[in-house]
Amino acid sequence: MNRRHCAAAAITLVCALGLLTLPAQAVAAPTPDSSPSPAASAPAAPSGQASSERDLEKIRQEIETLYRKAGAATDAYNLAEEQAKKQSGEIVKLAKAIVDGQAKIAELKDRAGAQAREQYRNGGLPPGAQLVLSDDPQLFLDGINKVRTSQQANKTVLAQLTRTQEDLETYTQDASSNWQKLESNRVRQAEAKKKINARIAAAEKLESQLEKKERDRLRQLERDAANRAQSAWLATLPTPSTGVSGEATAAGRAAVAFASAQIGKPYVWGATGPGSYDCSGLTSQAWAAAGRPIPRTSQEQWRLLPRIDIQDMRPGDLIIYHADASHVGMYVGDGAIVHSPRPGRHVTLAGAGSMKILGVVRPDK
Repeated sequence: MNRRHCAAAAITLVCALGLLTLPAQAVAAPTPDSSPSPAASAPAAPSGQASSERDLEKIRQEIETLYRKAGAATDAYNLAEEQAKKQSGEIVKLAKAIVDGQAKIAELKDRAGAQAREQYRNGGLPPGAQLVLSDDPQLFLDGINKVRTSQQANKTVLAQLTRTQEDLETYTQDASSNWQKLESNRVRQAEAKKKINARIAAAEKLESQLEKKERDRLRQLERDAANRAQSAWLATLPTPSTGVSGEATAAGRAAVAFASAQIGKPYVWGATGPGSYDCSGLTSQAWAAAGRPIPRTSQEQWRLLPRIDIQDMRPGDLIIYHADASHVGMYVGDGAIVHSPRPGRHVTLAGAGSMKILGVVRPDK
């Protein structure tokens, strides 16, 4: 019964492999969001009504929060997509192992059947046993050896058959489990995608409700906030006028060159180039171009790459931002980073301290 179940499950899995050629769409459960929904956010002043400086600052902060939450969800989406690709590959390997296992079982059954048929033709006794009954002493000794050899061969075939059947059951169970996880992740991915798009749409709506002069003032407020943060950060460093500028390695210079060459290309969430990038798509591709593949997402880059003191930074190092590690930029020296900021913006140079720094990691340490 178990073997029939394995075979049926194996066939189902092999047929399902066709679906794996579709783009992987899986994601971890969305980051819990305790903030009000976009619809409950404070609205911008209606078009034609001048917003006070305080109103515009609130709008700036609300837009920044929405984009930051979208960035965190994007990071989770990207991580799960990478995991889904790996999971899909494992399912393919397991399905191949199942097919190979079925072929091995069929071969072993044929061998066992051939041995049984031969024994039946000899009156229920193997050839060696027939020789044991001989009166010839030499034939008797030869028969003993043949009996032992035959018995060992039978045991080997049966042991291989049992072991292969057990392996087949394990492969089937593992493949079924991985497939169920993949399908479950695809459902959660759709929910996460909706949240990302909703946050981006809410931020864009807040900004679109402003008049042109208000949007221009909003951009100025963004620059002012970044400049204040940058000045405060520089003041904490040993060389406040230039920031930190350690000597880059050859790989670091190559990564910086790649990232810098992308300046002007648009931010698109989930993108890894060549025409657009999200924040970690830019940094991961830059280091891949330098011959040092690194994790795809900013959160995984923070979790897995070696951490260094901020005062020891050198060009090519990655600065991770915000408490949830939801943003990353590449340090290029002289207190600056190259990064892909958010939807509606392009890859650009910015002050390394213009956002809240969580820490620094070094891909080539």
